[in-house]
Amino acid sequence: MEKSQNLSPNLFDTVADVIQQARRQAYRSSNGILLRMYWKIGQLIVEDEQAGAVKAAYGKAVLRNLSHRLTEEFGRGFDESNLRNMRTFFLAFPNRDALRPVLSWTHYRMICRIDDARMRELYVAHAVEGNWSTRTLQRNIRSHYLGRLVELPKEEEAQPQPKNLIKDPYIFEFLGVPTPHGLSENDLETALINQIQHFLMELGKGFAFVARQQHISTDTADFYIDLVFYNYRLKCFVLIDLKTQRLNHEAIGQMDMYVRMYNDLKAGPDDQPTLGIILCTDKDETVVRYSVLAENEQLFASKYRLYLPTEEELKQLIEEDKVQFELRQKREDD
Repeated sequence: MEKSQNLSPNLFDTVADVIQQARRQAYRSSNGILLRMYWKIGQLIVEDEQAGAVKAAYGKAVLRNLSHRLTEEFGRGFDESNLRNMRTFFLAFPNRDALRPVLSWTHYRMICRIDDARMRELYVAHAVEGNWSTRTLQRNIRSHYLGRLVELPKEEEAQPQPKNLIKDPYIFEFLGVPTPHGLSENDLETALINQIQHFLMELGKGFAFVARQQHISTDTADFYIDLVFYNYRLKCFVLIDLKTQRLNHEAIGQMDMYVRMYNDLKAGPDDQPTLGIILCTDKDETVVRYSVLAENEQLFASKYRLYLPTEEELKQLIEEDKVQFELRQKREDD
């Protein structure tokens, strides 16, 4: 105890920080070596396969024999299944210099299963920036995290647009709420705040929590906004209104008013225009089409689910929303 009291106040923290940084660097270094080794093995397998081996025979004979010999010589890690993963790894990421050693082999194995090359790149970027664990990555791939974006960012865009960060639908299975029946808006709000880390991850890049039930007053009335966030990538405030029912015109009008008031009373001169997101259980496209949602690029209405839908249901939800979004875009262009 006496020795601890004689320590300089910052000495332990400084030394601990040095150790942690060294360990992170050692991990990245060793992980980078492992990834490059697996990538090279995958390349050699593909080149040997392309040299004339028949694929079916190759899979059954060559990989089995290679796995047996490598396991005898080097031990675990070279079973036939893992060799196939290395082959897929090389084919999915042909540029070895672009590999991100902060991600583990397990991260890359999961991302390799995604068919679309653009999606693979985006999942790598999001996993790195969000420091996703393999469990989080698995959840996000299963829930079509990026596929649920209203619109994927274009590669040439330097700055993200609001529609590049808004999802439809949002998935809140992490709340552990089996059914929405009997769930009040206050209950939903409380549950999301209690799981704020998961909620921020689901919202996406750049979101920081600001306030719950933020009070806004005018000369004649008081208003309370359910949830307020700030997005540092868009450089704007984001207001969220929670509804445990189908979207209606009253909710749209209320959010439109909140956004206008926030721009006037809260946002600073350097902030971009405030965004408003209404989270509801379902949407009526007629209501969407003939409301300010159709023309106001700062207002969004998205569905949410309190469970992880099946693959088929999720694809149908995403496809329906994509079709409706494209129709709205076409009407605006016309």
